[in-house]
Amino acid sequence: CFFTFSTRLEDLRVKLENEGLVNISYVVVNHQGTYSQRKFHLLKENVSDYITVYQQDEQQADVWATLNGNKDDFLIYDRCGRLVYHLGLPYSFLSFQYVEESIKIAYCENKCGNCSYMKPEIDGICENITKKADEKLAEIEPKPTGQHSHHHNLHRHRQHH
Repeated sequence: CFFTFSTRLEDLRVKLENEGLVNISYVVVNHQGTYSQRKFHLLKENVSDYITVYQQDEQQADVWATLNGNKDDFLIYDRCGRLVYHLGLPYSFLSFQYVEESIKIAYCENKCGNCSYMKPEIDGICENITKKADEKLAEIEPKPTGQHSHHHNLHRHRQHH
């Protein structure tokens, strides 16, 4: 449903912006099929002005085929234009945390060293996000019950290179 998707995407955009993750570009690529082409105006009307909706031309090569993806996928790029995550169904459902967490990781990781696009305030924002994620994990982490419990890999660690 266009309305549910566009509302959830806008909610996610606002949430991330409120957490300090700014200057993120959101692009929705409309499917090339006839049905989607006819419904383009509904999709365009239901997303905010902060989200670009790209209308494929029927004569061009399909964007999703070019990207080795499907119409419900999320492709998340870092600020240098490198593909960091390609999430397909069911991981692309916005009701799950996968898209949000992938955006945060792509936003905060500094994989290639000193980056001219990184601003000092971004480090503080990302440290705060990591701290909140660790606190959330600590709340749901199983408490010792006398038995040895395996809960390895519950903590997310930022890598500094």
